[in-house]
Amino acid sequence: MRRLISFSVLALSLTACASHKPIVDTKGVNMALYERDLAECTEYAEQVESGEKVAKSAAVGAAVGAAIGAVFGNAGDGAATGAIDGGTHGGLDADREKAAVVKRCLRGRGYRVLN
Repeated sequence: MRRLISFSVLALSLTACASHKPIVDTKGVNMALYERDLAECTEYAEQVESGEKVAKSAAVGAAVGAAIGAVFGNAGDGAATGAIDGGTHGGLDADREKAAVVKRCLRGRGYRVLN
């Protein structure tokens, strides 16, 4: 069970590293400056604590899953399922937060972000 949880948390952590490149209206935009701004904004987004979010969500999910599993006679399976579900949600939330940081940063620099 520990291996399953560790593997799931690792997979979710790697998923959270996905690209946050937004769609920007580039008409009249200096693309060299845009690429530099995008790189800087992406660096800011990396400050979002994705690993911590995944771990906390997995722990909460495991606790809730264990409680539900205990009612049905298998707390271990419930904890594993809850950890995977919680970790998934934590990873997705962190990824969305990173994408939002990049978009807000670019908008603050005057770009028209379309998504």
